Amino acid sequence: MDYYSGNLSGERLRECYEVAPPRVRQYLEAEIEHVLERIGPGDAVIELGCGYGRVALELTPAAKRVVGIDTASGSIALARKLAGARTNCEFLEMDAIALEFPDGVFDVTVCIQNGVCAFHVAPDRLLHEAARVTRSGGRVLMSSYAARFWKHRLRWFEIQADRGLVGEIDLEATAGNTIVCLDGFRSGAMSPVEFEELCDRAGLTCVIEEVDGSSVFCEVVVPTRERGDDR
Repeated sequence: MDYYSGNLSGERLRECYEVAPPRVRQYLEAEIEHVLERIGPGDAVIELGCGYGRVALELTPAAKRVVGIDTASGSIALARKLAGARTNCEFLEMDAIALEFPDGVFDVTVCIQNGVCAFHVAPDRLLHEAARVTRSGGRVLMSSYAARFWKHRLRWFEIQADRGLVGEIDLEATAGNTIVCLDGFRSGAMSPVEFEELCDRAGLTCVIEEVDGSSVFCEVVVPTRERGDDR
């Protein structure tokens, strides 16, 4: 069982965001705004690692359809509850590196808030699946933490540790844009160069952009597939 499914799902995960200090809240909002600028009213959107629906629910007014997937059943249950009467979104328990969808069914695939590191899966497999379910000409949006956001990120995790939401910070192991807790939590970050290398290995072209001085966004436009229309 992964850390989030076992230790940090549902209401506990939501509390992590509720205790976020103002600068972190700004970062979280800036990520959502960046995504909203890249989706349209006719788009089908999937969010990988949706948690309790914090991002996905913010996207529902701007898209035709939003699907959120996560491996933590507690988070999916809370997301469904919070979705209420919304008819254009659904939340499914599913693995981001084994998506149960045909090729090319989404216009935009979103994996933000450092999911590329937090999932603890091979980034190459994650990008492959994200691109596979995205139509030709569609977008894959991934993000990680900007290096200069480190002190704000670390402070946020210290607050979470003080609340007992994650384990005590391992001060000896925490460094180099990687946070380690004594209960087994560990999360690094992807640099712009690492995102570029990831896309190069996949044969994909990307645009890297720093947003709000807090996020590194990697945007990929999926190229035309050889076997015609994938929709």
